[in-house]
Amino acid sequence: MFLKGDFHIHTTASDGKYTPENILEFAKNANIDILAITDHDTTASTKKAISIGNKLNIKVIPGIELSTLHNEESIHVLGYFKDNSYENKEFQDFLSEIQNYRVIRAKKITENLNTYFNIKLNYESILKEAKNVIARPHLARAIINAGYNYTYEYIFNNILNKESPAYIPNKKVTVEEGIKLLKSVNATVVLAHPVLIKKTPVEDFIKFDFDGIEAIYPMNTETDTEKLLALAKKYNKIVTAGSDFHTDDSGDTKHGRIGSIYLNTNDIKLFLEK
Repeated sequence: MFLKGDFHIHTTASDGKYTPENILEFAKNANIDILAITDHDTTASTKKAISIGNKLNIKVIPGIELSTLHNEESIHVLGYFKDNSYENKEFQDFLSEIQNYRVIRAKKITENLNTYFNIKLNYESILKEAKNVIARPHLARAIINAGYNYTYEYIFNNILNKESPAYIPNKKVTVEEGIKLLKSVNATVVLAHPVLIKKTPVEDFIKFDFDGIEAIYPMNTETDTEKLLALAKKYNKIVTAGSDFHTDDSGDTKHGRIGSIYLNTNDIKLFLEK
């Protein structure tokens, strides 16, 4: 039996454009059999997505994309939960702290956009639109919607990138702390999109207690994918694949569409066993 899985998808609970209902509809149309909802630092969409998936005969894995820092660079850690341990109060309280920090961070970035780029945005409107869970894609869309003549890609590469004077980093959680936290709530832990890591060789992350590597990703070259698959095999790590779907806007060239990137049947079975 051929299976098709996408294990990196965002909803409106973080910085995605679409609700869980929309996501599962897209997945059905793309012939996805199994997927994971991996919103940034929140599990708010999880239960609804699982419920809808059950009705559509699509298996939904509860997940998260946790923001951590290493070597002065943002490192994203994907967690896939084996049960409902993610509902643990201490874990959810920690996620609430991160979300609260995101609100403060976004306000400061908005102020910096005015100071350094003369981009004037209505922060309260952005916060309302983002339903109080705010990230850089919300700010990028706000810049475009405000009439500034920039593409989504240009904004991320030149205005909201980590080298920009407007940029403010996420709450400081180390990779080790992030992995330990996720494993405390019974999660399988995977290094997200290694191709986006610039300051540290991917091999250096093998020393951390990752269960797997997101080896198949929209921004990979064929060489990148071959290297990551070989690395996973060498160190006995599972492999995942994810579109990192946020939106179907044509201006978003950083992420894939649901079903454009997927894991094959054998690797899905290994993932599920883990």
